[in-house]
Order: sequence, then C-alpha cells, then structure tokens
Amino acid sequence: MRTKLAAGNWKMNGLKASLSELEGMAEAAKGASEVLICPPATLVAAASGAASGDIAIGGQDCHASASGAHTGDVSAGMLKDAGATYVILGHSERRTDHDEHDEDVRAKCEAAWEAGLMVVLCVGESLEEREASNTLDIIGGQLAKSVPDGATGHNLVIAYEPIWAIGTGKVPTTDQIGEVHDFMRARLEKRFGEGVGRSVRLLYGGSVKASNAEEIFAVSNVDGALVGGASLKAADFVPIIEALNAAAS
Repeated sequence: MRTKLAAGNWKMNGLKASLSELEGMAEAAKGASEVLICPPATLVAAASGAASGDIAIGGQDCHASASGAHTGDVSAGMLKDAGATYVILGHSERRTDHDEHDEDVRAKCEAAWEAGLMVVLCVGESLEEREASNTLDIIGGQLAKSVPDGATGHNLVIAYEPIWAIGTGKVPTTDQIGEVHDFMRARLEKRFGEGVGRSVRLLYGGSVKASNAEEIFAVSNVDGALVGGASLKAADFVPIIEALNAAAS
C-alpha cells in the first residue's frame, strides 16, 4: 500500500512567524497520511526544528552540483544538512521563470538522490497544450526526460500539476485527472517494472482546497496532493489533510 501524501508548497511566502502554522497542522498530521511542508530555503532549518515528528520538511529546488561558484543557489546536501528530507523539482514556475528544461530537472533529481532526499517531481501541461489534445504526449515526454534511471517508491514522488490550474481556481474534471494519473502509472510500470511502478506515489496539484479535496482523492491513482496557497494556513490545509486521511482509511 502506498502511504498517502499531503504536500504543501509555500513558494516565496513565509517568515519565521509563519512557522506557528505548523503547530495547527500537527494533530491532523498524526493521521494515516504523511504530511510534508516545503517552505522557502530561509526557513528550512527553522521549520525542521519547529515541526513535530509527524510533519516532514522539504526544499523547493536544488542545484545539480554539490557545491561551487553558484551564487544564490542551494545544493541538495545543504537542504539535507538543514533538516530537509524532500525537495520539489521541475515545478512549472521553475521551468517557466528560470527556463529549466527536462534535462536540468533530471540532473537535479540525480543530485537530490545522491544527497539522500526524496524528490517530488512535477509535470504538467499548459492550457494551449490541453486544448490541442497534447496533454498525454507532454506528460509522457516530461516523465521520460526528467526522471532518471533508478527511480523507486523510496526516492520519487510524481506530482501532476496542470499549469493552467495552478492558483487559478480552475480544476480539471475528475475524468481528466484520472486519465493523466492512470497514464503516468502505466508509463512508470512499463519503464521500471510493475513493482516499482506501483510503488511511486502520484499527487495531483492545482487549486486543491477543502471543498474539492474529497472528490479529487477518490480518483484512480491519486495518492495525495501538492498544495500551494491553501497550505500556508493551518485552517485551510488541515481540512485537506483530514480528507486525505479519510481516503487512506
């Protein structure tokens, strides 16, 4: 059985005072699902110290190199040293704003694994690609090029985040979500074998909130969610965690 995962991506939000929100999430995090919070890099160490043992802490990106002359970047080893156990890679905002390509994401993933971090690797299509009926081709290409060999359920989580649904309030239909998640599962099983392919958790991300979480978590091959804005406040994130706990029971 795959452990359900409720992951929160705080993006470029949060100061030290924001860590008090972790206290409000602690009780829900004792449920059947795993809870992960990925704050900005400035808060990883403090969050690791402030979080209960039921909340994992992760980074939002890492450099492909272990060290070097890369001003402003953070290595996977640095995240690990600060207390992180996860890192998000390949988020559409990194791919778009920082011109990251599948090959860049693959190299970062390898660096994260070398440092002992679990990777939450993001894939997703634009609205234009969705409207052109190219979604599965885009997702398939991203999986093939971004995911290195050696993936297992112990080092990789895949998050499907349709770019057009992130922070917009728009959500694909459950049929659309199911189609993509079933497709990803089949691709992973074909490449890595049935056992490994079935062990990798698949998350949905894109305007997930308390009002739609239960419906989304009932979809085939949805093992949890990667949540943006709704993870910043315990009052918004706890109902999502509780819905996932109920789905896992």
